[in-house]
Amino acid sequence: MAAAAALEAVAPLGALWGLVQDFVMGQQEGPADQVAADVKSGSYTVLQVVEALGSSLENPEPRTRARGIQLLSQVLLQCHCLLLEKEVVHLILFYENRLKDHHLVIPSVLQGLRALSLCVALPPGLAVSVLKAIFQEVHVQSLPQVDRHTVYSIITNFMRTREEELKGLGADFTFGFIQVMDGEKDPRNLLVAFHIVYDLISRDYSLGPFVEELFEVTSCYFPIDFTPPPNDPHGIQREDLILSLRAVLASTPRFAEFLLPLLIEKVDSEILSAKLDSLQTLNACCAVYGQKELKDFLPSLWASIRREVFQTASERVEAEGLAALNSLTACLSRSVLRADAEDLLDSFLSNILQDCRHHLCEPDMKLVWPSAKLLQAAAGASARACDHITSNVLPLLLEQFHKHSQSNQRRTILEMILGFLKLQQKWSCEDKDERPLSGFKDQLCSLIFMALSDPNTQLQLVGIRTLTVLGAQPDLLSSGDLELAVGHLYRLSFLEEDSQSWAAALEASGTLAALYPVAFSSHLVPKLAEDLCTEESDLARGDGPTRCSRHPRCLQALSAVSTHPSIVKETLPLLLQHLCQMNRGITSPGTSEVIAICHSLQQVAEKCQRDPESCWYFHQTAVPCLLALAVQASMPEKEHSVLKKVLLEDEVLATMVSVIATATTHLSPDLATQSVAHVVPLFLDGNISFLPENSFSGRFQPFQDGSSGQRRLVALLMAFVCSLPRNVEIPQLNRLMRELLELSCCQSCPFSSTAAAKCFAGLLNKHPAGQQLDEFLQLAVDKVEAGLSSGPCRSQGFTLLLWVTKALVLRYHPLSSCLTDRLMGLLSDPELGPAAADGFSLLMSDCTDVLTRAGHAEVRIMFRQRFFTDNVPALVRGFHAAPQDVKPNYLKGLSHVLNRLPKPVLLPELPTLLSLLLEALSCPDSVVQLSTLSCLQPLLLEAPQVMSLHVDTLVTKFLNLSASPSMAVRIAALQCMHALTHLPTPVLLPYKPQVIRALAKPLDDKKRLVRKEAVSARGEWFLLGSPGS
Repeated sequence: MAAAAALEAVAPLGALWGLVQDFVMGQQEGPADQVAADVKSGSYTVLQVVEALGSSLENPEPRTRARGIQLLSQVLLQCHCLLLEKEVVHLILFYENRLKDHHLVIPSVLQGLRALSLCVALPPGLAVSVLKAIFQEVHVQSLPQVDRHTVYSIITNFMRTREEELKGLGADFTFGFIQVMDGEKDPRNLLVAFHIVYDLISRDYSLGPFVEELFEVTSCYFPIDFTPPPNDPHGIQREDLILSLRAVLASTPRFAEFLLPLLIEKVDSEILSAKLDSLQTLNACCAVYGQKELKDFLPSLWASIRREVFQTASERVEAEGLAALNSLTACLSRSVLRADAEDLLDSFLSNILQDCRHHLCEPDMKLVWPSAKLLQAAAGASARACDHITSNVLPLLLEQFHKHSQSNQRRTILEMILGFLKLQQKWSCEDKDERPLSGFKDQLCSLIFMALSDPNTQLQLVGIRTLTVLGAQPDLLSSGDLELAVGHLYRLSFLEEDSQSWAAALEASGTLAALYPVAFSSHLVPKLAEDLCTEESDLARGDGPTRCSRHPRCLQALSAVSTHPSIVKETLPLLLQHLCQMNRGITSPGTSEVIAICHSLQQVAEKCQRDPESCWYFHQTAVPCLLALAVQASMPEKEHSVLKKVLLEDEVLATMVSVIATATTHLSPDLATQSVAHVVPLFLDGNISFLPENSFSGRFQPFQDGSSGQRRLVALLMAFVCSLPRNVEIPQLNRLMRELLELSCCQSCPFSSTAAAKCFAGLLNKHPAGQQLDEFLQLAVDKVEAGLSSGPCRSQGFTLLLWVTKALVLRYHPLSSCLTDRLMGLLSDPELGPAAADGFSLLMSDCTDVLTRAGHAEVRIMFRQRFFTDNVPALVRGFHAAPQDVKPNYLKGLSHVLNRLPKPVLLPELPTLLSLLLEALSCPDSVVQLSTLSCLQPLLLEAPQVMSLHVDTLVTKFLNLSASPSMAVRIAALQCMHALTHLPTPVLLPYKPQVIRALAKPLDDKKRLVRKEAVSARGEWFLLGSPGS
């Protein structure tokens, strides 16, 4: 039995010996992994591997010894976690001894030490021992790159796990690493070496007397000029090395005396990249330096920065110079001073002022803006710096404004003042008496009002911006200042000569009204109200031109200043009252006037969304009023009313829909529940009790026997119920859905039937899954099939199908695939085929009035991608199987789907779909052509290799379409011709003469936009193949 056991033990060892011989003598690499796997499985121990290697490790031939140690090292790299402490000790001693061996052996020894540096069982003291041995016995820089990287890895591993032991070496560790790194050139190793130096400094290792040596061994690489080779597999970029080295150089103030002269030298050099790198490094250093480190170098640093900003032709260098100046000033500002210490900040800022101040007196000279930028960069660093510079510069600029009379000079000076005011806003103090602006307030206001009164538009614009910034300073402007400011803004809001000034005045009014609501309520809103009354009386007398000029501006001004809840409570009643007075016949409105009022109401509603209280106020005030006006307009009356006719027009109802939807989307669920309890009974039961002035001449029954006008108001119901939060319960929902379904197939009024279908779809989309939803869907499917089967209602049945399908596609409902298949089947229908093709555009696009995310609809994030995956293969199959006369419908539908698909999704499918897209270009339908061209243009830029395969067809079809009767198609075709130049040049060169000749014709097109695109495209084709193109 004992003999058998001995034989069993010998057999595996024999196998191990065979693997060792195959690796060492047979030069095979596979046995190493096999041995490591056997060790991990427990078949052998590391000791047995060492014993099997015995003769190889003692072989007089260095290559054989190297192979033996290489095998052991590879096993250790995979099995180091299995080693015991005693084994680690013996292996460390063995490897340290082998560091004195032949140079061929050293790489394998270093691999073994790297494996041992990862051991958890490494006893204390051995990490120091290993590093000492490496420092003493190995000339690292004579090794190949891989082996040098191994040394850096050993050091990194020990610094991570044996930090306290290494710190016990003191400065010897730093000196040893300096020797290891000195002369390193490979970027892969430099990244690791820079990281080690950064850790040496940041983790407080002792640098001893070797601070300068450590700086020298790293700063010799500054600035980095490495350019990665093409197709570099390692992926190391120049920016990686720059950032790693910058982190080292800016990591300690002890480098300052060596680094700052180097940075100054490089900033003063002629090399752009060196200037940028030096200024960025200086910026980083200021975060860790103090006054002590900077003191001796401030004059030289300022001189270098000033020269770069004054003289550079590079905007990047200028920007980095200003950033460095800002950081220098911030560093000096935050340094804690002793009572007897010199305040370097004051002297530094005084030097800046001395060198820049006099240039501000020359607004026409080229150094005025560089000087202003330097002063503003310093002032933006701290509150102290800002106060110091502002108190010196503002009096000078105010004086210069009055000295110079030309508008362009004054604009330059005012723009500089504006820059300093913005900085004061940044560093504004809580104590208003301490703010330097307090002493200049009257002069600033006078200057701003002069600018606002100047006829020069550009000066007015700067004055408006300056007024806005000055007004943002808390408690600075007096009531008298505000009254004058409001008066100027009111005047500018009605300027006709230039649209820029009045638009800027409206924006400023909105900003300042939020800060000073009382001033605007007292001085601006009454004037606007008076203007509205004047307009009404002028119109009543037949004075139309005045109304045309001021009425829209007055409405825009009212909506612009509605930025504070208290102002909204004044402007909203004014707008609604104005609309009601039209209804009473005081004025004779046109469609554009009513739409303008509704647009203003919508802008007020959007501003109210920021404040829940204002949102509810707007909703409960505006929505009942609009509904009342619409209901009144829908009542049959003997007397003819212009407003009643206008309010029921499609365009006006569409703008009212936007107002009601905007007023509803941000309601809280509780308030929305209160509102829905009134609105739904109004439409279902004619309950008008909540409407103001509700004495109507008849009953409101849009779903029963109501007139066509009443049925049209279902669009307003849609705007309300489809904008409610999903968790708001809608009363009488079952009845409402059935009524909407019935109205959706009403053939007498397409507007009403479409609104009903959209409303039904919007409610369907939000309805939670369950039995009731299934019932609604079944009712809808039955209604669709009934509508599609009968002649008169086919169009309405199709519209209902389209909107229900969209509602379900957006929420990934299972029935959506069946309805999409039904829609796809209609592509072959002689009557509905073209409309079905256009329906795919609706399914893929975002709506504005219903089924929107803003209106709380359930819209899955990738519904377009899913629709593409599920339905495009069927569209392609249908195209191939369809008769020739209906193929264009399939192409049109496919084009709509692809045009609205995210391009990253389309690119992988492009090879299979491109032939169909090219065929779609031959379709006579201009909508198909435009949609396809819009789809192809980005693909020419993003998939040039695939598109190159079809260049002959593309050139021919694009040139043909450049003569299309449709202007939009001509423009899109020329844009595609322009995009073609992004394909590989050798592919395009044979077509260059043909294209240049053909593009001469659209240069004479009767439309300017077409000529513009033709010039751009032809120019690119002319340059094709030329040097530098």
